[in-house]
Amino acid sequence: MKKIVLLLMILISGCATSNLPKIEPVEKISLDNFMGDWYVLAHIPALIEKNAFNAVESYSFNKIDQVIETTFTFNKGALDGPKKIYKPKGFVIPETNNAVWGMQFIWPIKAQYIIAYIDEGYENTIVARDKRDYLWFMSRSSELSTEKKQWIYKKTTELGYDKNLLRFVPHN
Repeated sequence: MKKIVLLLMILISGCATSNLPKIEPVEKISLDNFMGDWYVLAHIPALIEKNAFNAVESYSFNKIDQVIETTFTFNKGALDGPKKIYKPKGFVIPETNNAVWGMQFIWPIKAQYIIAYIDEGYENTIVARDKRDYLWFMSRSSELSTEKKQWIYKKTTELGYDKNLLRFVPHN
């Protein structure tokens, strides 16, 4: 119960409005291409993922319910730490060309989820929020080169985030 109350408090605070300029979503997302596994390589983490290792976000579109079934898995505290699994649901916000979602961990709250970057091959993506409180850089590969790391810093700054808040997620 304590965990649920804490998560609820985090999500409620994450739904508050902000005076920062809005983050522009990408022009359009193909849900078919976006679905599947994404390695979380870097993030400005939410409380539940501050000590995440081997973080993977997996998406599957349920066409009947029009819901994005999500599974977020990671090892807590170490590469071989206890495995944690969360199953939020994503809801595409109408008239956003699939680029803005509401992510629901607890009903009825839907946290903002803006796809702010996607490369042409759907290999790398950045998910952001207007509040600049959380950010996720995800890739289809768990490899993180020096060049990609520098690119992540650059894009984070371009989106109006403090790049010093980034945490690079260890993977094995």
